[in-house]
Amino acid sequence: MRAEIEKRVSELETEYREGHRMLADLEAKQADVQQTVLRISGALQVLNELLAAENASETDGTEPAPSAAAAAGRHADA
Repeated sequence: MRAEIEKRVSELETEYREGHRMLADLEAKQADVQQTVLRISGALQVLNELLAAENASETDGTEPAPSAAAAAGRHADA
């Protein structure tokens, strides 16, 4: 009986370590996805601001002024 318990303890310890490893991998992937979503969100904001400025200039006939968002968009890929 003791041998069976020790074997099961060993199996569970292995599963426990594997579970922790998998959890750490998932947390790293989650952080990567969060960073990607944040970059996409920033790019969307810049592009939407550029579109809004372009739409405004089309309605009043003026050239859109370069904005901080446009400058940020040019440097976002660097």
